[in-house]
Amino acid sequence: MPQPRRQLVSPDERGLFHCVQRCVRRAWLCGHDKYTGASFEHRKRWIEDRITVIAECFAVAIHAYAVMSNHLHLVLEIDPLAPLLWTNDDVARRWVRLFPPRENTESAFAAKCQAVLGSSTRLATLRSRLGSLSWLMKCLAEPIARRANAEDCCKGRFWEGRFKSQVLKDEKALLAAMTYVDLNPIRAGLADRVDGKNHTSVRRRIQAADGSPALLLSTLQPVVASIDTALPNVRLRDYLELVEWTGKQVRDEMSGVATGEVPDIVRRVENGAHRWPIRVKAIGSRYWRVVGEAQDLIDTAKELGQRWLRGTGFARLLAKMK
Repeated sequence: MPQPRRQLVSPDERGLFHCVQRCVRRAWLCGHDKYTGASFEHRKRWIEDRITVIAECFAVAIHAYAVMSNHLHLVLEIDPLAPLLWTNDDVARRWVRLFPPRENTESAFAAKCQAVLGSSTRLATLRSRLGSLSWLMKCLAEPIARRANAEDCCKGRFWEGRFKSQVLKDEKALLAAMTYVDLNPIRAGLADRVDGKNHTSVRRRIQAADGSPALLLSTLQPVVASIDTALPNVRLRDYLELVEWTGKQVRDEMSGVATGEVPDIVRRVENGAHRWPIRVKAIGSRYWRVVGEAQDLIDTAKELGQRWLRGTGFARLLAKMK
């Protein structure tokens, strides 16, 4: 039975999450539909553009994303308290940018902002929504569903009713989730290289850093954000090496066995290089609601009044692995 998301997503605390939203139809969200022969590759750009708008309006930082054929991944950090510091004008402008008026004019935009500013109750509601993970995913998915339905000349549900969310308990869990998401096209056989023609955050990072050694040597930053955030002290170049090396291990038939030269960054983030690919792959199979060390999962289970959380046994085995 599905459990209330509010048990793990606090309305008063900043948190790190890995979210997955899936399409319910046989027809693909994006890509080439083998049943009809139609191509929906252009929809991937719709989603990437919407992710950018969402990140600039909500109190969020997008650390990684991947747009796949029938689902999308987001690794993000959200701060429910940040909107409390925004002015009323900021709140109104951000919300109206998410839901612009039908008339695409400055005067219509200003009029809608004034309508929002005219109600203190409405402003308080919107301020709360701009720090909500559930509202963020709703504002990402709903416009895409409407646009896809219009293009397909049909009605009905486009996405699953609930998106999956995992709490990332520490920096290692965050880096593992980011790597897992950036490698999704490779795991799915849609790409051979991380800089291939795929719609992922790692490709966006590579494009941004192309020809810019200074950027490659700088500390890793969110893909797009409207809040200050502190990612692990990892350079962009080191992160790209981490993703590329992990991808080679994931493709290897001896999955989880480190081969070739191990980058320094792998030794920094993991006590035993052979553990890292296993940890990354576990994001999608071994963990469920919480990703972290065994004690993190045990403590969270106690807070929830549960005896156990999926992934606890795996985390224990991983910690003992030699």
